[in-house]
Amino acid sequence: MSEQPGRIMSGEMAEQPAVLRRILELGAAPIRAVADAIGAREPRFVLLTGRGTSDHAALYAKYLLEIRLGLPCGLTSMSTTTAYGARSRLRDVLVVAVSQSGGSPDLVASTRAAREAGAITLAVTNNADSPLAAVSEFHIDIRAGAEKALPATKTYTASLLSLYLLVEGLRGGDGAAAGALPDLAARVLVRQDEVRALASRYRFAERMVITSRGYGYPTAKEAALKLMETSYIPALAYSGADLLHGPLAMVDNISPVIAVVPDGKGGEALQPVLDRLRGRGADLCVVGPALQAEAASVGFALPTEGVPEELQPILEILPLQLLAYEVTIARGQDPDAPRALAKVTETH
Repeated sequence: MSEQPGRIMSGEMAEQPAVLRRILELGAAPIRAVADAIGAREPRFVLLTGRGTSDHAALYAKYLLEIRLGLPCGLTSMSTTTAYGARSRLRDVLVVAVSQSGGSPDLVASTRAAREAGAITLAVTNNADSPLAAVSEFHIDIRAGAEKALPATKTYTASLLSLYLLVEGLRGGDGAAAGALPDLAARVLVRQDEVRALASRYRFAERMVITSRGYGYPTAKEAALKLMETSYIPALAYSGADLLHGPLAMVDNISPVIAVVPDGKGGEALQPVLDRLRGRGADLCVVGPALQAEAASVGFALPTEGVPEELQPILEILPLQLLAYEVTIARGQDPDAPRALAKVTETH
């Protein structure tokens, strides 16, 4: 246990506005240079690789690349290389490996194999001296600073912003739309009292469901992971479309549902799901635009005005990180040190 439970995680969550500002001020130019070099190679397909929180960041990049660039993307299964010894033909394929530490052996091995198979390889890490960065042709440093709490917070939002700037660079954009994020993030994070009140609602929850669509879906998956690894509440993340294909049957008036509602096409696509949830009497919390949040059982209104939908995930996750922290504290546990976990998970 840390000296004060949750002290490290709390401090790292609070650093996020400064981290986002540092990326915009110091990281944007190097990221643009990487984007220019990769763009000149004209990749025809993108494969994205990650584990846990980094996998959710990779999923966000998949939405960006497919929607903003029209590039087909896939999420890799590293075991096909590391366990089964498969060797793919990857010429003209961009392979992006996302990892906070850059130290997991399976990520390093699969990225090395991809480069040997002709891929353009890019590592996106918080450690420029990592083995993953060393085996990759290109590297993006997310500049989050040392992260000591086991639950990843600032490295997640730093990865999202770095990947956004990469895609903007590939499409010839300047990334200016991200300029407001540091101040908006600060506005969200100071509302911890609101989240603490919400956490009291979920302190004794036996399970939770988190749903979204479009750009919000990676947020739902990351929020579920944060709740599970800190508070140990089983939290199931579903695309709104998938939720209607069966899992909706387990939703009742005592099983909390959190809906991440983007202000844009993803939120519009989620409306039929919200209607069905309300019809089942679900205990529904909406994280999203003010009007959506006010129409739910409870909600957390995000400052999304003027923020394009593709950037909203960087704000959406912040109250959900706070929620995981507050629920864990309320349950008498230490979010800095979840049981059975290590900061660097060495999968093979």
